[in-house]
Amino acid sequence: MRHRVLIEQDEDGIFVVECPSLPGCISQGKTRKEAIENIQDAIKGYLESLKKHNDPIPLPIEEEIVEVAA
Repeated sequence: MRHRVLIEQDEDGIFVVECPSLPGCISQGKTRKEAIENIQDAIKGYLESLKKHNDPIPLPIEEEIVEVAA
């Protein structure tokens, strides 16, 4: 299963990453790579918790990139 994540670097240089399709699923890392690895673990734990509590698993958000002429 694939999930879209958003990555931002904060003012201290820490990479903060969140998964919009899983509310509250946020992680961070000192490097972009570490942040990605951490969010993968966070997503796995989030989905396991949903399954454990028989909660529905949200569908991943689909995304398209479009060009707009200026």
